[in-house]
Parts: sequence; structure tokens; C-alpha cells
Amino acid sequence: MTTTATETTSTSSTSYRCTTATASVRVVPNSKLFVSEPEPFWFGNERNPKNDPAWTNGNWLKSRFHFSFAEYNNFKNSDFGVLRVMNDDLVQPHRGFGTHPHSNMEIITYIVNGQLTHQDSMGTKESLGRGSIQFMTAGTGVRHSEFNHGDTPLRFIQTWIKPNRSGLSPNYGSYRGDTAEAMGQRRNKLQHLVSNVEKQGATKEGTPVHVNQEVNAFASEMELGQKVVHELPAGHQAYLLCVEGGVKVNGEALDRYDACEIQGLAHAPTSITIEATKTEASENGNLAHVLLFTMKQVKGSGRRDL
Repeated sequence: MTTTATETTSTSSTSYRCTTATASVRVVPNSKLFVSEPEPFWFGNERNPKNDPAWTNGNWLKSRFHFSFAEYNNFKNSDFGVLRVMNDDLVQPHRGFGTHPHSNMEIITYIVNGQLTHQDSMGTKESLGRGSIQFMTAGTGVRHSEFNHGDTPLRFIQTWIKPNRSGLSPNYGSYRGDTAEAMGQRRNKLQHLVSNVEKQGATKEGTPVHVNQEVNAFASEMELGQKVVHELPAGHQAYLLCVEGGVKVNGEALDRYDACEIQGLAHAPTSITIEATKTEASENGNLAHVLLFTMKQVKGSGRRDL
């Protein structure tokens, strides 16, 4: 389903009314995502166990690819603007991705549940939980591993963003999202998590994560019936993933794993209204959960196979 830009009147959380356009939305149903379940040995894992009650999937990894990646080759779905990869990964207990290389990419890993342990060639080793982010500038080259050393499944969303230039110095950083303060910042509101590293100094964006690209990321955990509204600047587009529960985005329904492409207007801001229509049990209670990336419009963005 697709909605087109229309004029609406909305009330913001600061109690003033404004008239703005509504961004157009095109749903990407989860049935259109490529599901990958690679052999354990490909990433240095042991064989899958038989009938392990702690496992929620028969294979060590179940990954949903939003864009062309690895064994999924689809020239009609290669990227969305500066987003090159978005993989929704479910990793079973005591399994993970052995040491592997990256270069010339900004990598953002958002943890949904469980604990993700990252270790890299820069000497970093860290474990983080729900709502947290691990991010890397791969630049001239870095090697790292990602593991679930816990006794419960791990789910995370890994997004690769094309950098604004190649040959950058490798860098690692993180944000802990499982503190009471962090959870409060995304409860029934959009928490601004990622912005452009070049917007620093007097104009620095108030985000915990900065990357080498003109891109922003937001997360929200919403109770049933709650709404959040984001104003998309003129000349921008967005990609939204329904992580948990169900939502309506400008009236278009999304369930868990569904996504949508959002297009604004070239010369005027547009609004994105996200309403929680269904909740599910999570580490933080019964919630709907979304992840939103915004960026400048790129001509021709969007799947050509819907």
C-alpha cells in the first residue's frame, strides 16, 4: 500500500497547531524480505544442537535482509538512499560471527534483545543490551567479531551506511540504551540516536552517536494507542522498521518485521505520524517498537519489485 503527500493539521506535544504536508508511505511487507540461514561453519560455529530448549530457531542464525546482500542478489533492491544494508539478525545462544573484515562503511548495530559482544582489531571489547548501539567507521579497514555469549537468543538490527568519503580512519563507539534514563528517552517519544559527525561545535546535534554521513536515526518504544510525530525536512526521505508489535505510519499498517519507504516533498517539510496499534511482550514490557532512519532524498530510491 502507498499513501501520497497530503495537507494535514496536527497538534504537537508542545500544544501548538500547525498545518503541514503528510509524507507518502510505501509498505515493505516482511514477506518481501530475503531470509538467510547460513551454515554454522561459515562463521566458525559448531553444529546446531538438537532440541535445545533455549533455542527459538533451528539454525544458529536467521537473518532478514532488507536490501541486496551476500547470497541475495536483487538489482531492483540494492539500497535506499545512503542505506546500503539493513539486516535483522536473530542469533541463538553461544553462537556468533567470527572475526571478519569491513572497510569504507559506517556500521550501526541496534540491539533489540539479549546481549551482543563486540571485539575488534582496534583493541575494543564490549557487551551491550537492549536499546544500545555499537557503531564503527570501518574506513581503511577493521576486523571484528560479534557474539551472543548469553543463554538466551540475541536480536539486533545492523545497518550499513555509505560514508561521505572513503579512506577514513577506523573508529569504534557505543551508546548504552538499557539504563533507566535511556529507556525513558524513547518511551512514547522518538529518541534521536544518530546524526552527522560534521555537525559539531555550535551546531552539534544532541545525539550519542555520530557517523560520517548526512543521516539521522531515531527509536521509540510506545504503549498501545500512543503516537509520536516526526517532521521530515524538505528534500528528505526515510526508512522505518517495525521492530516489535504493530504501528500505523501515516495511516499505513505495519506489523513486526515490516518496513516502509517514506518520501517527503522537495520544497516543504512533511510529517510522519507513528501510532502504536499492537504491542508485544519485551524486555521493557508490552510495547510497539520502531527504528527510523532519515536522509536526503536520492533520485530513484526505493524497491522496484513491489
